[in-house]
Amino acid sequence: MRRCVHGERLRHLSCGPRHQGAGPARMSASLVRATVRAVSKRKLQATRAALTLTPSAVNKIKQLLKDKPEHVGVKVGVRTRGCNGLSYTLEYTKTKGDSDEEVVQDGVRVFIEKKAQLTLLGTEMDYVEDKLSSEFVFNNPKLGSAFLHLYPKFH
Repeated sequence: MRRCVHGERLRHLSCGPRHQGAGPARMSASLVRATVRAVSKRKLQATRAALTLTPSAVNKIKQLLKDKPEHVGVKVGVRTRGCNGLSYTLEYTKTKGDSDEEVVQDGVRVFIEKKAQLTLLGTEMDYVEDKLSSEFVFNNPKLGSAFLHLYPKFH
């Protein structure tokens, strides 16, 4: 037995051999303890939105959805490809998926697939038009000025 910083005893857990015909691993320690502490009943709120939309992005999404009344919003996903390994996908959606994160801003609903939630945390979605192109741009502070491909599935 070893002593912790505060003088509490600490038992080590060890497992027996798994692949030597001894069957499943067995715990040599007979007791494992955990501490549960009560906390005040306060409502936890996110300090940062999963995704924020610029007014330009909100207006463009509203314009796109006006032609698709059967859809409730757009869904953002991520797939691995492109020069830095990340590509965002954007498509219409009729329902919220079970594991989707929902962002509602200025009457627009954007759903984020589970795989994309961590990579999009704190990202700003913008819509930019110039003489040569128009596109949604994701300004991600975690990736800096990384080049991100967008593969929209709008039909």
